[in-house]
Amino acid sequence: MTTLYDVRPAAVIGGPGEVLTDDQVTAFITEALAGADFDGRSVCVIVPDATRSCPLPLLMKAVHGALTGRVNRLTTLIALGTHAAMTPAEIEKHLGAAEGLAATYPGMTVLNHEWSDPATFVQLGTISSDRVGEISNGLLHEEVAVRLNRAVVEHDIALVVGPVFPHEVVGFSGGNKYFFPGVAGQEVIDLSHWLGALITSSDIIGTRGVTPVRSLIDEAAAMIPAERLALSVVAQSGTSALHAVAFGDTRTSWEAAAAVSAETHVRYLDKPVQRVVSVMPPKYQDIWTAAKGFYKLEPVVADGGEVILYAPHVTEIAAMHPEIEQIGYHCRDYFLAQWDQFKSVHWGVLAHSTHLRGAGTYSATEGERCRVQVTLATSIPEHIVRGANLGYLDPVTFDLQAYESDPDTFVVPNAGETLYRLR
Repeated sequence: MTTLYDVRPAAVIGGPGEVLTDDQVTAFITEALAGADFDGRSVCVIVPDATRSCPLPLLMKAVHGALTGRVNRLTTLIALGTHAAMTPAEIEKHLGAAEGLAATYPGMTVLNHEWSDPATFVQLGTISSDRVGEISNGLLHEEVAVRLNRAVVEHDIALVVGPVFPHEVVGFSGGNKYFFPGVAGQEVIDLSHWLGALITSSDIIGTRGVTPVRSLIDEAAAMIPAERLALSVVAQSGTSALHAVAFGDTRTSWEAAAAVSAETHVRYLDKPVQRVVSVMPPKYQDIWTAAKGFYKLEPVVADGGEVILYAPHVTEIAAMHPEIEQIGYHCRDYFLAQWDQFKSVHWGVLAHSTHLRGAGTYSATEGERCRVQVTLATSIPEHIVRGANLGYLDPVTFDLQAYESDPDTFVVPNAGETLYRLR
């Protein structure tokens, strides 16, 4: 088993402010993989779904070219977490297989992570309640079963290929996060997300280094019997361009990419803004994913301000997680003060609720008081939006140009990946 800290420095190309050419990226990947021990071994490549900016066709064609003829089995596993499965047509587009998967990637099997099927998983072990207490700095004392998609376990090498961005649960995404929660069982997903919620999104998002949630993920990943490697990339948000690529084990590769992401995907404002309009791109198909337009802007909104998620293409809150419509969106303290009522709900759902509602307080006498108002300008029916404890604007009559002209409003196009903070 690869130990957690038995690592070598990552190889890196690019950096903040740079934009790599496709030829540079392909040459780097070809050389990096040529120097690694893949010969005669089986490889499971773990990739993101379509909710992340990433030139995946470029990356996968380079990986496939570098490994074909060297490995005895090649499988690609789409790390859905608990997102909706991708259709065959979506997968072909996602991987750049215009002429079909078999023709573009001969010898490679492609799988969705079937997170709702118990047969998907192998249990690797457990993390004790005492250890969880240590990792969480006393916030949680819960034993957790570590289950992982068996496709990872049944290969000699697990190769993560994907981007790194500021993240509301773990600090910066990427690395071992592609295993947990990417292709993990519900137990670690719930525990890790609720730990992040207890810390709060605004406190953990964009935090450099190893956060408590990252420590939990690394602890679980250390149980994986496969060798863990990663091509961690830093994408130019909303494009197919890359600033940097790092290759190494899943820890050092992630560290190198996260350092670049921290200088690339974090922008600073001099003073708080009263209102934000986050214009959400179509890759976010529901509020479960489009909520990133709130996470990444909450830190710059003044007390009593508002974040509007403008996404007229979105028609539902979360098809995969209907519980969220039942419990609604609330601050962390709302759930903690009424824990007996909510503790049986998946903690990942509770965490998502708090992440979109942001900071606030709750007491039995004064009720819930959230720091920021959250409003949806989507095609979700008004009664569903208001029933989920969110504000509503009609997307048909929504005047984006008027908001762009308003000095009190900060309009963010292509929101969801760049984090905004105050200086």
